[in-house]
Amino acid sequence: MISAKQIKKAYKDLQVLKGVDITISESEIISIVGASGAGKTTLLQILGTLDKPDYTKDTELIINGQSIKSLNDKALAKFRNKNIGFIFQFHQLLPEFTALENVCIPAFINNTPKAEAENRAKELLDYLGLSERIHHKPNSMSGGEQQRVAVARALINQPNIIFADEPSGNLDSESAEQLHKLFFKLRDEFKQTFVVVTHNEELADMADRKLSMVDGKIVT
Repeated sequence: MISAKQIKKAYKDLQVLKGVDITISESEIISIVGASGAGKTTLLQILGTLDKPDYTKDTELIINGQSIKSLNDKALAKFRNKNIGFIFQFHQLLPEFTALENVCIPAFINNTPKAEAENRAKELLDYLGLSERIHHKPNSMSGGEQQRVAVARALINQPNIIFADEPSGNLDSESAEQLHKLFFKLRDEFKQTFVVVTHNEELADMADRKLSMVDGKIVT
């Protein structure tokens, strides 16, 4: 599903990634751990095509059979919206929109017809136990409920890969545990690949593989 070789990234004089090689299989759940500043989020953003590596002749990034280097910005945005979903620590729901409307946004960007998008969003929200909250706005939902809305939003375009950056960092322990179990349920049911950056050791240890980053490199 993902093949990345010699991924490097520098910001001025700071070398954040120093040649990362990583291969991730379909339906695999990978956790990435490491101290703050190790380069975890930068790597996640590059693998998720939100940022670009510093390309060298040895750099390679292939996602679901597509070479990312060959795509222009417009083609990359289209590829990302179709193939990739994102879940962040801060759920980034739009406060003026309902749960249903928030979930539909990526589908509308993907030119999905309104009725089809809303039906799919309702199915996802029901699947995530939020059928009675679809017309509620974020400020009337708990943190755990808001994060499940964010999960539904990440799934609306049926992406092959979900990237999650500290997804349970703002949740209480019970809500965090529920979210962690949900990832595995989704993987088993929809065969999606999950790449999760986390400081939560319980979640990290649940993954199929745990990769540790130190000083811009993967060491295990």
